[in-house]
Amino acid sequence: MKTAIIALACLFFSGLVLAQDLTETTFTSSIQEVTLFLSGAQVFEKAQGSIPAGESLILIKGLSPYLDEKSIQAKGSGNFTIQAVNKRLDFLSEKEVNTKVKALEDQIKAIQTNQTKENTRLEILAEKASLLDANKNLGGTQAGTNVAELRAAMDFYETELTKISTERAQINASLQKENEEIIRLQNQIRAMLESENKSTSEIRIRVKAPAAGTASFELNYLVANAGWYPKYDVRVKNVSSPLALNYKAEVYQNTGVDWKNVKLRFSNANPNQSGQAPQLEKWELNYARLTTFNPRTQVFGSVAGRLTSSFDGSPLPGATVMVEGTTIGTVTDTNGNYSLTLPGGANQLVASFIGYQTRTMPINSSTINISLNENLIAVSDEVVVGYDVELERALQGKVAGINISGRERRMNSPAETVMVASAIATEVIENQTTVEIEVTEPYSIKSNGEKTLVDLKAYGVPAVYRYAVIPKLDSDAFLIAEIADWSQYSLLEGESNLYFEDGFVGRSILNASALEDTLLVSMGRDRSIAIQREKIEEYSKKRSIGSNITESRGYEISLRNNKSQPVTLKVEDQIPVSVNSSISVSPIQLSSGSLDPQTGKVTWEITLAPGEQKKLSLQYEVKYPKNERVILD
Repeated sequence: MKTAIIALACLFFSGLVLAQDLTETTFTSSIQEVTLFLSGAQVFEKAQGSIPAGESLILIKGLSPYLDEKSIQAKGSGNFTIQAVNKRLDFLSEKEVNTKVKALEDQIKAIQTNQTKENTRLEILAEKASLLDANKNLGGTQAGTNVAELRAAMDFYETELTKISTERAQINASLQKENEEIIRLQNQIRAMLESENKSTSEIRIRVKAPAAGTASFELNYLVANAGWYPKYDVRVKNVSSPLALNYKAEVYQNTGVDWKNVKLRFSNANPNQSGQAPQLEKWELNYARLTTFNPRTQVFGSVAGRLTSSFDGSPLPGATVMVEGTTIGTVTDTNGNYSLTLPGGANQLVASFIGYQTRTMPINSSTINISLNENLIAVSDEVVVGYDVELERALQGKVAGINISGRERRMNSPAETVMVASAIATEVIENQTTVEIEVTEPYSIKSNGEKTLVDLKAYGVPAVYRYAVIPKLDSDAFLIAEIADWSQYSLLEGESNLYFEDGFVGRSILNASALEDTLLVSMGRDRSIAIQREKIEEYSKKRSIGSNITESRGYEISLRNNKSQPVTLKVEDQIPVSVNSSISVSPIQLSSGSLDPQTGKVTWEITLAPGEQKKLSLQYEVKYPKNERVILD
């Protein structure tokens, strides 16, 4: 047994020696295409060069340090065989620190040099004060001191100690300001270095060739710290015109490598999301008193805040914030600030940034400031898998959420600060499980964390307009655009900027995850329609009949059209729905409104001419036992 172990160890170390003796050749590579996912990106590169006869190592350098080693795919062309592929961080070929960073480091050195002088001066002042204190007993013990000498001594001590204290205070204040300046400069350097990423990845391809010759490789892999969010501009000139829908992508990338003149694709897939189908667990039904109910959380229409480092409180520009379980997200500006419109049912925010631990926060306020802890986990090297030269398997099946059937991947060459691209031609491609929007022209995006807006599609969409009015909840009317057969536009849920009659009216959510055949797009408030809901006291009574209490409620809804054209309103209100057999609810007056007995919703469809006013009445009564109490207001 011991002999076998020694033999295996010898084989292992001999293999290491052989690997170390392999000729290493660095190939020049360039990024050709990038597919951006909702979180992460798939990068397609080409590399070429000459290889020697026999076994050798091909090095592809200068790659993103956030490359996912498990996702590397390699395909070669030439008279050779690929024996293995692995990735490691390359700390030896660091990028040169740019002149801005050097200038900041020089500033820090200058400040520290001055601080050394100031600390030396503080030591001298301390010694001077100590010397004065040691010699304050003037005249010694042999002779007394007259009044004039005493007064002169006191004045001398006071003057000198005042000078010392004043100078000390000035130096300490200067040191404090200099320390703050050093921290600011260090944070700025750290942000630059995080963006520049001094350590890079390299892919090492072990090949075996019968003779020297040329070789080319096609590589693709996933990288983190990149992605996109769907954004929309929705414009309506008037209610008789089609809706103009501009589909945009808000792109961010902090991969450490600039994308120069690459072809972009935008996919609705998320490779970080599990592709495993869920399974139903047993549903255990019990008495209500033994069942725990989660309280209903308050609903917020939007949220804003600031992302900072928990280490020193500095802002985190270029960090991502998204609503968990949705495609709603954004990137922080240069001061670490963010702002998001929230979809219905939003519960948690997910914040992430390079070098920091991802944090999930409950949405319990309209202002949420988030501090992130530094991530101290080091990145380790891992050997990936070897591929044969004829390997043509794409990423399908290797990473959850990606399917590349039906077409071949082509590798042809081609206040934040917000860069906006001009309108460019795009093509929508539907795969088996995903939808991609391909930008036909090359595009460049720097690795600096800035938001880049790319125009994807512009649609002229036929729409039917109506107003939604819920006077119990809001005294404004909301213009709703109804889009039929909307699935043809391949939209995703995202924030939308709303423009009506050439004016910005606010932000909303384009709910492309809805299951209805008609997509409803809220165009914001229209205050030209006056709405008022009043409780009518004469219809709000309480009386006792036998063992029961009967309470009635009455409301009057007033609607007035102050616009110059007729409008159609869908007005909604409600009466309560009993969930107890001893409580009964009966409608009295609904002004011809339609009542849904399951939900208690009362709906009116009303058309108002210019200047016309209408009133609706809503009355109901509730009967319940005299020894109980119900809440109707």
